[in-house]
Amino acid sequence: MNINYKPYITRDPTICGGEPVVTGTRVTVRTVLASLAEGMDVEELLQDFPSLSHEAIPAVIAFAAISAEEDLPVSALPAVA
Repeated sequence: MNINYKPYITRDPTICGGEPVVTGTRVTVRTVLASLAEGMDVEELLQDFPSLSHEAIPAVIAFAAISAEEDLPVSALPAVA
């Protein structure tokens, strides 16, 4: 399933120094990912950051996955004999 993260992620140089944030908030993608990595579940995350929505969490993860994919080096094509 492809998640359309674009409505949920914003990059604006005037908000949090241009770091990607959840649209309409000042909650950075980095903050959401770090909280999840530390073991926080979605309900705890929503309690700590009430400006987030349930839909924003998978969008953040999808954005991070696509961003990581873009940062991966492209493997060399095999030589043709």
